[in-house]
Amino acid sequence: MTSVPVDTAAKDISAWVKYISTAQIPVLKNTARQISALLEDEEKISARGITTVVLNDPMMVFKILSYSQRHKGRSQLQDLVQVEQAIIMMGTSAFFRDIPPAPLVEDTLKGNLPALAHLLKLIRRAHRAAKFAVDWAAHFNDLHAEEVLIAALLHDLAEMLMWCYAPDKMNTIHAMQQADKTIRSKAAQQQILGFALHDLQREIVHAFQLPPLLSKLMQDDASHEQRVRNVTLAVNLARHSANGWGDAALPDDYRDIAELLRMDVDKVMRIVGAPDPS
Repeated sequence: MTSVPVDTAAKDISAWVKYISTAQIPVLKNTARQISALLEDEEKISARGITTVVLNDPMMVFKILSYSQRHKGRSQLQDLVQVEQAIIMMGTSAFFRDIPPAPLVEDTLKGNLPALAHLLKLIRRAHRAAKFAVDWAAHFNDLHAEEVLIAALLHDLAEMLMWCYAPDKMNTIHAMQQADKTIRSKAAQQQILGFALHDLQREIVHAFQLPPLLSKLMQDDASHEQRVRNVTLAVNLARHSANGWGDAALPDDYRDIAELLRMDVDKVMRIVGAPDPS
């Protein structure tokens, strides 16, 4: 994988955005393996079958949606946020030809196993957030629940990419926060990277021309809207519960979710799988 020029990338968000815009986005080895298996059995090659594989990998989802935006046909009047729709529009042949499941995350980080472990943990957390979000979307009878799922899955995309492209810096940030629990993530990121990952995320979404709806759903500062708040609270719960069910931030999460879903806190704790405090 092409390296980022250290003299500009270390503290320059625009250099990172430029690099990511031209770099190959890595995917999980299991994604590549499953896509290869689909190719070996033509009866399994369908938009639905491909989608099932792709949704297990946030970075493959990103590759598909960004490709879809760059190759919109003149007759396509709306942006595609759902993976299956995007695959149907591009066609399965274009998917296999133009969106290769490579390079592999595991190869990219084979020389930095701590970073690989942190990235895989972050991806698991993203899946957990996506599950919470889509479950709550069903509570509201949201007919486009996959949009909420995708937004939760990609909410921390910038962090995932930086674990791939700047693993040493990300390890340093993690070590700082482990050594001093009072250090806020944004402050640590500003010190080591020169910018906050939230700002990088916004620039990536703009550079790759991701659908405005998806961009909106991923913006925590618009959380007064029900669907956005759904995503924000799902991401918060996944992040805090990853630290264990004793995390001090969880009671506030439960109260916020109870307000969103209009149910009592005890029921919220049951539906999200929190242990009985008694």
